[in-house]
Amino acid sequence: MQQWTAESIPDCSGRTAIVTGANSGLGFEAAKELARTGAHVVMACRDIDRAERARGSIRDAVEGASLTVRELDLASLSSIESFAGTVTSELDRLDVLCNNAGVMALPRTETSDGFESQFGINHLGHFALTGRLLDLLTAAPDPRVVTHSSYLHARGEIDFDDIHGLERYDRWDAYAQSKLANLLFAYELDRRYGDALTSVGCHPGWAATNLQRRGPERMGSRSRLFAMRIANRLFAQSAARGALPLLYAATAEDLDGGEYIGPGGVLNMRGEPEKQRSSERSYDEDAAERLWDLSQSETGIEFSLMSS
Repeated sequence: MQQWTAESIPDCSGRTAIVTGANSGLGFEAAKELARTGAHVVMACRDIDRAERARGSIRDAVEGASLTVRELDLASLSSIESFAGTVTSELDRLDVLCNNAGVMALPRTETSDGFESQFGINHLGHFALTGRLLDLLTAAPDPRVVTHSSYLHARGEIDFDDIHGLERYDRWDAYAQSKLANLLFAYELDRRYGDALTSVGCHPGWAATNLQRRGPERMGSRSRLFAMRIANRLFAQSAARGALPLLYAATAEDLDGGEYIGPGGVLNMRGEPEKQRSSERSYDEDAAERLWDLSQSETGIEFSLMSS
């Protein structure tokens, strides 16, 4: 898998994709390239004004881009339900779901449903969204669910006794836990529904996006914000290149369910996308089943197919 670039994306004409967090960073780049190759893209975003500006930017760059903007706040189960209801009424099938949006290394806050924000948005929000869209996905001939993780998932452990960090909270540990949860979910989804869809995980390496600055901004730390900007300039690849693993995972024809895609350069931080192996914890089937049960209990979402 060498020299795989955005130009390698196969023709996506006639396909429909939902990209969460499509107004900036990796999601914006993914939405732009999917639209460029012919897909209709639903930009699922919390901030509608920013999303409309992003849609305008893509249309300026891609003649004839087919894009719709729909409001989605992954920190709210009611917003997820409303979004799913809207797109289900508008679409007859969904070919690709890119579970991309997320937050990173925030001081401890809670979602509107009382979840620790990183676990709630990064994992539970996408778990609930996927469950709500399952029938729409399986109405497509070859549906794919791509869940964006991080190389920092390898640091993560699922603390089932304190999943929301009420007793002890470290912002980086919480982020790593949420990213490990992303992969446990992606692989378990494939084990449970692999006959009906393809579920894969991916990570962008180190890509320069707005994600890195939100933690320091929330903490009011100018020094950490400055250090992050310098590190991004020195070590990070662009958001456009960081989106390539997501795009490969969403469109490549040689993928099987349960695979993991990331950049293949030094320390897997940058470079062309390739198939990789994630941490040993991410393949723990007992932990994945336990997380699945917990996620259903927390969100009230039980995955089922209309045809089952």
